[in-house]
Amino acid sequence: MCRHLAYLGEPRSPAELIFHARHSLLVQSYAPADMRGGGSVNADGYGLGWYAEGREPVRLRRSAPLWTDGDLPALAASLRSPAFMAAVRNGTTGMPVVEAANAPFTGDGYLFSHNGVVKGWPGSMAELAAKLPITRLLTLEATTDSVLLWALLRERLEAGEDPLAAIRWLIGVVEEAGPGSRLNLLLTDGRTLIGTAWTHSLSYRDIGSGVVVASEPCDDDPEWTPIPERHAIRVTGAGVEILPLEESTVLEADRSPEAR
Repeated sequence: MCRHLAYLGEPRSPAELIFHARHSLLVQSYAPADMRGGGSVNADGYGLGWYAEGREPVRLRRSAPLWTDGDLPALAASLRSPAFMAAVRNGTTGMPVVEAANAPFTGDGYLFSHNGVVKGWPGSMAELAAKLPITRLLTLEATTDSVLLWALLRERLEAGEDPLAAIRWLIGVVEEAGPGSRLNLLLTDGRTLIGTAWTHSLSYRDIGSGVVVASEPCDDDPEWTPIPERHAIRVTGAGVEILPLEESTVLEADRSPEAR
């Protein structure tokens, strides 16, 4: 498995969540608390994406462990962004350990991350992959399940589909093709943040100035709330919604704090 987190709210530095919190993403890279049998460390690379000026996010990725980068702490501390996403990777056996395999993935103003594994890869995904335009299939960044998931989702987003509806579709077709797949996804366009809990852990915390969504809580604050299995979180300036992934109605809503 991997570990990832995302933030949406008033501009802040990613450094606190990635490096300084008691159970920061750095700690999760070498001492994760809940891998659920999917490995023990996340040493196969990392990525950080954030929004500066303009619609397209800025991204930094490396194939080395997060703890080996002596420059990133200072870089992260220098940033202030209203939305960012970061991930550390534990590559699945048989998949390449290369920079391009690391989340977040980008395109059309989005940042995307996948924490989990598609069961039966690659055979289980052959039929879905065949539905992609051949040029997109031939130009995938890396031969991993996460990269293919992003390609499939991106097709729906480019067609104008609502992001949550597109994610529901993706999880449905992948679960049908590879039952038992772990599909914790994060997606943001800098204005809305969506995360999914599907056969793995995901939690969120409203910190007043914004909302953090993460594979594991980054500290001991009791305000961290687990997202129920097979549910999504949608964060906007109006607040937080928790929605079932297999239905179209809101199960629970954290009623609107002040717009951020």
